[in-house]
Amino acid sequence: MLLTILIFIAAGLAEIGGGYLMWLWLRESKPLWYGITGGAILVLYGILPTLQSFPNFGRVYAAYGGIFIFLAVLWGWLVDKKTPDLYDWLGAAVCMAGVAIMLWAPRS
Repeated sequence: MLLTILIFIAAGLAEIGGGYLMWLWLRESKPLWYGITGGAILVLYGILPTLQSFPNFGRVYAAYGGIFIFLAVLWGWLVDKKTPDLYDWLGAAVCMAGVAIMLWAPRS
């Protein structure tokens, strides 16, 4: 279970971090190397979820989506300095509950 969570966190940070560098390059006129680095990190993001042991692609990506939402709220708070409100946290908590249900619910 710990490896599953770590892979999801790594994928989320790669997606958000790579996208953020692309944003800075295209929207805030940062140097080209921001875009190149962001693109390389986004390629890594595409690889990381395939390391999960779950056999179902759709389930893995659906669960990852919930983790991504939680990480994006944290990123906005810690990097963009935009304090999440109660509804941001509540929405992230609902998503995390959904992740737990999708990944670890007993199935036959």
